[in-house]
Amino acid sequence: MRTVDITLPLAASEDPEAWRRAAARRLKVPPRRIADMRLVKHSIDARRRPVKVQLRLEVGLDEPLPEAVAATWQAPPLAAGARRVVIVGCGPAGMFAALRCLELGMKPIVLERGKDASARRFDLAPILRQGRVIEDSNYCFGEGGAGTFSDGKLYTRATKRGPVRSIYETLVTHGAPERILVDAHPHIGSNLLPKVVMAMRRSILESGGEVHFGAKMAGLLRGGAGMAGVVLADGREIEGEAVILATGHSARDIYGLLAAEGVRMEAKPFAVGVRIEHPQPFIDACQYHLRGDERRPDLLPAARYSLATKIDGRGVHSFCMCPGGFIVPAATENDEVVVNGMSLARRDSPFANSGLVVTVEPEDVAAFEKEHGILAGIAYQKELERAAKQAGGGGQVAPGQRVKDFLSGRISKDLPEMSYFPGGNPAPLHEILPEGIVRRMRSGLKLFDRRIRGYAGEHGLLLGFETRTSSPLRIPRGDGSLEHPEVAGLFPCGEGAGYAGGIVSAALDGMRVAEAVAG
Repeated sequence: MRTVDITLPLAASEDPEAWRRAAARRLKVPPRRIADMRLVKHSIDARRRPVKVQLRLEVGLDEPLPEAVAATWQAPPLAAGARRVVIVGCGPAGMFAALRCLELGMKPIVLERGKDASARRFDLAPILRQGRVIEDSNYCFGEGGAGTFSDGKLYTRATKRGPVRSIYETLVTHGAPERILVDAHPHIGSNLLPKVVMAMRRSILESGGEVHFGAKMAGLLRGGAGMAGVVLADGREIEGEAVILATGHSARDIYGLLAAEGVRMEAKPFAVGVRIEHPQPFIDACQYHLRGDERRPDLLPAARYSLATKIDGRGVHSFCMCPGGFIVPAATENDEVVVNGMSLARRDSPFANSGLVVTVEPEDVAAFEKEHGILAGIAYQKELERAAKQAGGGGQVAPGQRVKDFLSGRISKDLPEMSYFPGGNPAPLHEILPEGIVRRMRSGLKLFDRRIRGYAGEHGLLLGFETRTSSPLRIPRGDGSLEHPEVAGLFPCGEGAGYAGGIVSAALDGMRVAEAVAG
């Protein structure tokens, strides 16, 4: 078996005979010697016109390839008296921690404040249609965490943190498309992810673990040697020899609880800004170098982009870019408006959106420290979210501004058609956001407009505010033990603890923490 990289024109990229001829040229053998081929990686090279496709193939010379081994997941039977591990949160960090616990012979008890993915779907209707947030069941809380209904992008740079492919294989085992194993920028889609996370829950239950919904943590249960479990809001005590805290970055009450319990936390950088939206055909034309009224070829997916720069010591960058996607309301309380993005598997919405955010350092929230202490960053976020609610005018209507008006400092007379279902209300985002954010965002927009011509032009719409990019806090843990240095048996994990930034990195962190618990 040989592995070979080839590059083909777009039109030939799905033709096995074109693969065979190109592979033969690379290997310097006659095409007839290639008896078998298997695709292992697919990526698009759109750096210049014409767009090309890069493929990595496994090739069998003169004989068939060995049969591919299908991805599977299974755990050994749990022994009587297996160690009980309480996992708070049923997002990717919590779910993958639970699966790894089972593989290592430990019994996970997963506690989720929200509902299962099927019931959770119905709770999105009030926030979309009535502007009413169900505070423990929404786009952020519930089975699968924030990623379940927020796109399902799997691309990560966290390759040094653990076996990324094993994450993909586990997802495929539980119903994700096999294509994620070969795509350079894999994506599942918010319409498919709920079935995947429900299948993962079934694996946890069938292997001896427990999953409890409507189980909101309200306190820590401490024993003589450290953690002994947690106390739920309904008064129940859930006991375990270790507690993995995987609550996500929007569970702000957990940070308040930890502060009240005297558990040390640390301020860390985060980012805030807006969602920026353009027509998807505009992004396609720019990224794929289309001419005039030329349409995106059917073989090309909706185009994506990634933009980043540094201005006056702070990063300005795109975040969670959703090609062919929708802007969605991500508030977790009724006195705020928060926006995020998602895409379905087909990515066939006529809009493209992305976060456009600016880094906020701990010193930038100093004005909130006197009143809020270590929770100053959360207070900073919350103030912006409340301002967005007021400027939106009611429900989950978001304050909006055309990009060109944001740059010139005037309120937009109207807003263009948008993907955000609750709608937008013209507002002076340049006056509501902090001056440092506005100044850097304006500079970033002008720079990005040189990279994607027209990015800051008439097509662009800004909606406020994107505040939940990451946690403003990190819950410290030992480098080797991954245990809180002052609270034995407490294992901070995932995005909420400050150690991940997406589905895959959170899942990897969950696996690592489970392994640390096992010792």
